Amino acid sequence: MKPFKQTLLALTCLLLIASTACQTGTGPRFDPYADPSPSNAEFSKASQTKKLPPEMLQPPLEPFTLGPGDRISIDIVEDIYGPSDTVVGPDGKIYYDLLPGLNVWGLSIDEVRTLLEKELSTYLRSPTVAVNTIWISSKQVWLLGRLARPGVYPMRSPMTLIEAIASAGGLDVSQFTGTTEELADLEHSFVIRDGTLLPVDFRQLIHYGDLSHNIYLKSGDYVYLPSSMSKEIMVLGAVNLPRSVGFRNQMTLISAIANAEDTTEEAFLAQVAIIRGSLNEPSIAVVNFHDILEGKAPDIPLQPRDIVYVPFRPHQKLFDYAELVVNTFVRTVAANEGANTVSDRANPVQLNIGIGN
Repeated sequence: MKPFKQTLLALTCLLLIASTACQTGTGPRFDPYADPSPSNAEFSKASQTKKLPPEMLQPPLEPFTLGPGDRISIDIVEDIYGPSDTVVGPDGKIYYDLLPGLNVWGLSIDEVRTLLEKELSTYLRSPTVAVNTIWISSKQVWLLGRLARPGVYPMRSPMTLIEAIASAGGLDVSQFTGTTEELADLEHSFVIRDGTLLPVDFRQLIHYGDLSHNIYLKSGDYVYLPSSMSKEIMVLGAVNLPRSVGFRNQMTLISAIANAEDTTEEAFLAQVAIIRGSLNEPSIAVVNFHDILEGKAPDIPLQPRDIVYVPFRPHQKLFDYAELVVNTFVRTVAANEGANTVSDRANPVQLNIGIGN
C-alpha cells in the first residue's frame, strides 16, 4: 500500500502545480475574437440610401464629339491621293487642303463631314467626304491606384466601369505570396464625377457581380482604388497640416491630431468626427476633443484607415456631417494622386478648409 500512497501523493502534487500555473503562471485568458482596438467612442451608421440614377447604367445617348488633340482621317471619294490625317488644334480647329481653319470643337463626326462637304463645294463639284477617328485624346478617364496599369486612358467609345478596370489590366495582385490576393481596398475605392462622389460600391460590383454599380463613365471621371496594405489615418479640416498619418500601435485621437501639427485657432473642438468603415456605409463618431484634452473624457483609440475631421463650425445633422467628411477625404486623395500622376515633383494638396463651409 505504501507505493500506492506515494503515487497518489505525486499525482495530487502535479495537479496542484498545474492548477497554480493555470491561475498565475500564464496570466489572464483573452478572447481571440475581441476587437483588438476597443473604442470608447460611440459609432453610428451614417449612410443614407443613395441609388445610382438609371441613366448612369445606360450608354450615353449624345453622339461623340471632337475636341483638341483628336486625330481624324478625311477622305474625299474618288480622290486619287487617298485619305489624309489632321489633328484638332488647341483652338478647336482643323486645317485641311485649301480650306481655312474650320472650328470642329464639339461637333460630331457626321457634323464635321457635312461641314467639309459644304466648304469643299467651293473648289469641287458635289464632293463626297468620309471622316473617321484615328486617335482620341480629348476624352479621358483617370484610372489610378492598385491597378495593373494605372494611368489616364482615352475614351474612344462608351465605356463601363468594369471595362475601364479591365483596360487598365484589372486589379493589382500580390506578386510575392504565390496567391492572387487583391491589393486594392474596395471599401475605400471611389469614383468622382464633376467634383461629386458617386455612390458606387466596388465590393458589390467586383466581388459579387452586382451590375447595378457598373456605371458608364464620362470624360473626366476619376476612378481610384487605394491599397489594401495601407495603414494610414487621414487627418483633415481645421488642423495646421492636413495629411495622412502612418498608423502605429496604440495610436489615439490626440496623437493623430498632433501629427497634423495640432488644430487651428478656428477649430470647433466640440464636434471632432471620426469616420470608420467603407465610404458607402460609413460609421461616424462625434467626440468633444476639448474634454479629452482637459482630461474630462478618455482619449480615443484609432484604427487603420480611420478618417479624422476637425470642423470649423458646429454641424447639426449627422448624415450631412458624415457626407462632408467623406467628400473632403475623397477630394483630397484625388487631388494628390492626380498631381502625382502628372508630375513626380507635385506638392501634396492640403485641403485645410471644410468643403461646404
